[in-house]
Amino acid sequence: MAMSLGDDTLLCNFPKCRSKLSGFAWVTACSHAFCDQHGSGEFSRSPAVCPACSSALSGKLDIVRTELSPSEEYKAMVLAGLRPDVVLDISARALAFWSYQVHQERMYQEYSLSRAEAQLRQMEKVLTQQNQSRELELTAMRGEIASLKKVMDEYKRKYSEVSERLMERNRQYQKLQGLYDSLRLRNMVVGGGERDLQPHMGSHDLNTGKDTVGIS
Repeated sequence: MAMSLGDDTLLCNFPKCRSKLSGFAWVTACSHAFCDQHGSGEFSRSPAVCPACSSALSGKLDIVRTELSPSEEYKAMVLAGLRPDVVLDISARALAFWSYQVHQERMYQEYSLSRAEAQLRQMEKVLTQQNQSRELELTAMRGEIASLKKVMDEYKRKYSEVSERLMERNRQYQKLQGLYDSLRLRNMVVGGGERDLQPHMGSHDLNTGKDTVGIS
């Protein structure tokens, strides 16, 4: 929750902030650190509560605003005059605070990684299901296309048969039409010859009641 692995910069423990701490930071007795912006806002309330773990911070030194890059003069004097065991105790507590921050960050990174892996597995599962669904749809479409192709081939075959029968009937019709035209022409010729013979045929004599034959 606090520092990036491989980095020596603390991160703000305020939920959803996680900005790098610089300048001044607020540190708590429950081993959490906050940027100056969120620390100033949260710890101005009374009673103060840690935004990270909800611990009550009622002690006088439960919350400290500290400078992260103190001057050389400050570093030279802040522990001056203290016994070595006190200096070591202070250093050990400061190192424990840092170790806790590193541990929390490692846990946060592992949690984030586990959550990302779970999301990835879920996405892969969904993707696999979608691919299977698409494959089933494609298989169904291929089957439908094959079925439609068979129907189209059958229609083509029937169309070819009908076309051949129609062409055969057209040929028969043309043949019959030719015979009909030939017969009609012959009948016209025969009919015309009979009309030419009618003026030369004999006529009936009304006075004698006998037929006479005209001779040309």
